[in-house]
Amino acid sequence: MRFFSRIGTVAAAATVLTGMTALQMTLVGIGNITDFATNQEFVRHVLAMDTTFQSPNMMWRAITSPGLADAAYIAIIAWELLTALALVAGFAAWMRAHLAGRPPTTAKQLSNVGWVMQLTLFGVGFIAIGGEWFQMWQSSKWNGLQPAVHNLIIASFGLVVTHLAAKGSLRAADVPDDSSS
Repeated sequence: MRFFSRIGTVAAAATVLTGMTALQMTLVGIGNITDFATNQEFVRHVLAMDTTFQSPNMMWRAITSPGLADAAYIAIIAWELLTALALVAGFAAWMRAHLAGRPPTTAKQLSNVGWVMQLTLFGVGFIAIGGEWFQMWQSSKWNGLQPAVHNLIIASFGLVVTHLAAKGSLRAADVPDDSSS
């Protein structure tokens, strides 16, 4: 029963969510390196705005230089990998805190850094800049708004859970026993 009371804590949920997101962001970064050309085309088309409605009032925003588009894509990959690194470090810190029975201060900080980076990439980079500035929402082929929203939700949920864990404890002995109420 002690095992279930330990894994049923908010801190345990934060640990699992940090690990899951760390794995996901690691796989995203590695995928963009090993299959560079697929999302390279995505970034080039979004920035070129060549599959939007092509309103003359908006097309001045288009970036058609392959070199600039590739630089943006490399920056995205670097950001993804740094996000993954922060989350992997956060997951490791959560595990160390659980094993030592110590407060997860470092774990929370590292997880928060990773999730804020993920929010920035997908909220600012993909939804605001890609979706609105470059009108990605208009493209039927190169529209990454739905995956961006998925990532935004995951990171937001992670931040909420981590902040809830700040009020909780890592030790099973500190979990209230509801059966006595």
